[in-house]
Parts: sequence; structure tokens; C-alpha cells
Amino acid sequence: MRFTLSCIGRMKAGADRDLLDRYLDRARKSGRGLGITGVLLNEMPESRAQRAEDRKAEEAGGILASLQSGARLVVLDENGRNMSSAAFSRTLETWKNDSVPEIVFAIGGADGHGGEALARADLKLALGAMTWPHQIARILLAEQIYRAMTIQSGHPYHRV
Repeated sequence: MRFTLSCIGRMKAGADRDLLDRYLDRARKSGRGLGITGVLLNEMPESRAQRAEDRKAEEAGGILASLQSGARLVVLDENGRNMSSAAFSRTLETWKNDSVPEIVFAIGGADGHGGEALARADLKLALGAMTWPHQIARILLAEQIYRAMTIQSGHPYHRV
């Protein structure tokens, strides 16, 4: 199984990117012992369409086109489900045990996700009630993926 963060837009170099890369690297290293073959970042271009609905549809099309057969799609959405870190970890572990080949975590563009991506989602996930900049959402998601792996491996990183 592998994890892919599919994000609309590119993250620039700097402290935010360094922190994202640190958590992705930690997740890659921790995941090896759990059967996770990769933790990837897929940055996709923002749509240049004039209307928000057209931008969302175009960006959703790009995300959906990148899905391989059997992949689970988790979209980050303000109206999604709030989960504890332990519940998030259990969900990922269940999918791993079900031999899901890939979990794609999608972070949409500035306008959010298009209806097609929301309809296809296996899980709509919220990172709380607050609105986060996309760069911080990437970091939070990468940290939670790493945390989920430490929970599964019994590592003391996650303390209750």
C-alpha cells in the first residue's frame, strides 16, 4: 500500500515546505515496517478557468484521473468528518488490511473540491472547524499520517 497526497497548487520552498518534507520523510521511514511502500506528494496545477465551478470541476477531473484502480479517495473538506488521531489510524489500518493498493488524500484548490471528487470520495475528512491555508493543511495531514503509523507500530510519539 502507498499513500499519495494529491494537492492542487505548488508549495514554494521555505519553512513550510521544509516541515512538510520532514513529516513526509518520517512517514516514509516509519511506513516501511508496516508495509507502506511509499508516501508521495503529487502537486497538480491550479485551473485557470474563470468561474469557480469550472475551476473546481477541472481540478477534480485531474485528481480523479490520477486514481489507480482500487484506490481509496480521502478528500479534505470543511464539511467532512472530524476524527481523532486514533480513529484516523484505525481507518488507514483497516484499508491496509483490506489490501487497498493506495490511499489518495486530496487537498483541493482555493475554491474547494468539485462535486465529482466529493461524490467519489470514500471519506470526507475535516481538519477541525477552522479554515486552514492549504500549505498548513498539507503539513497537518502529513503529520497525522506519520502519527497514524506511530500509533500502529506502538511508537511513543502519540501520547493520549
